[in-house]
Amino acid sequence: MSAPHAPHASLWSLRFISMEATSGVVLLVAAALAFAWANSPWAHAYEQLWRLRITPGVAPGLLPVEDLHFWVNDGLMTVLFLLVGLEIRREVHDGALSDPKIATLPIVAALGGVVLPALLYVLINTDPTARRGWAIPTATDIAFAVGVLSLIARVSPALRLLLLTLAIIDDIVAILVIAIFYSNGLAPGGFLIVAAGVLLALAMQWLGIAAAAAYVLPGAVVWFGMLRSGVHPTLAGVLLGLLTPVTPAFGLRRRNPALLSEESPVMRVEAMLHPYVAFGIMPVFALANAGVSLQGLDLSGSVPLTIAAGVAAGLVLGKPLGISLAVLGAVRLRLCALPDGVRWPQALLLGVLGGIGFTMSIFIANLAFDDPVLLAAAKLAVLIASVVAAALGVVLGLLQPSPHALRARV
Repeated sequence: MSAPHAPHASLWSLRFISMEATSGVVLLVAAALAFAWANSPWAHAYEQLWRLRITPGVAPGLLPVEDLHFWVNDGLMTVLFLLVGLEIRREVHDGALSDPKIATLPIVAALGGVVLPALLYVLINTDPTARRGWAIPTATDIAFAVGVLSLIARVSPALRLLLLTLAIIDDIVAILVIAIFYSNGLAPGGFLIVAAGVLLALAMQWLGIAAAAAYVLPGAVVWFGMLRSGVHPTLAGVLLGLLTPVTPAFGLRRRNPALLSEESPVMRVEAMLHPYVAFGIMPVFALANAGVSLQGLDLSGSVPLTIAAGVAAGLVLGKPLGISLAVLGAVRLRLCALPDGVRWPQALLLGVLGGIGFTMSIFIANLAFDDPVLLAAAKLAVLIASVVAAALGVVLGLLQPSPHALRARV
């Protein structure tokens, strides 16, 4: 897999991977803390914290009065989805997704890693309520997966970039799944508010307003419109990210041509948000959602048990098999070729690391199940399966031949 086209893209990818690797550790610590807290003598304080009702200080008549858990999952996570939208915008413009020859392999791999886990889940779960969770094992957590990969010295840079691209495509699929399958009771009036927010953002761009803070207002309008329309409000972040300009000259005065070599707005905003998302929003989300109480967990019923089994099987078995078989089929059919430095054992490693669902899997579980018992079963399965996938990834990675040995065989 060759590097993205833009000269700065490879350096950006290295910075991104380095930050994701570190944030993956922070994310794991936050999840462990939440799990320990929820099963400690202070478990009641954990529950009370996230049930704390928040009264909006701005437009209290319009914004809902919800608990802290809502504002983390539906508010803060919008910023994560904004970052995802920015990543997609950049990759489509001048990154790996801009060249079909480069993008074919991770796209095929990602689709294989979505279809097979979903099929496994549906085969295990016959109950209609349980089947709402079919998308839970289809997700990949970028930070956690890259964090595990960073522990393995015997992998090529091409595999790291391949995993990064696959995870971004995985996010695109997750966004489409949330928009299509987990948006309830669509209200047309809300889309008018979304359109107003989009038009406001486009008008500000036409005026050349480059300050990122200025776009908080149209972003809030789009978020509110999504909430009113029945579409999950976090998708407002994706929409705003896709609208972000990619030309370095945007918002710069023509009389100062020396500034035209600056990074584009999409890269500036992405670089600005990434540390806050990686070390703030995602750990807070993990703290709010990984606290599964074993005391209240009940797997004696057939439905919770099959949900847990479906999620675990999808992530630990479905993801590796789906990704590996998709890559094998695409290469055998000559639709694409393995990147330099990547061989079949590393393709299997890619699939195993894809089974680390964590953040996005838990997010989808929250949308799929209202029943606390079913939600707890799904979350626990995500946590266990992600840890198992991470452990298998480390073991398999240590068994890989070094990149020098691979080059010697070529």
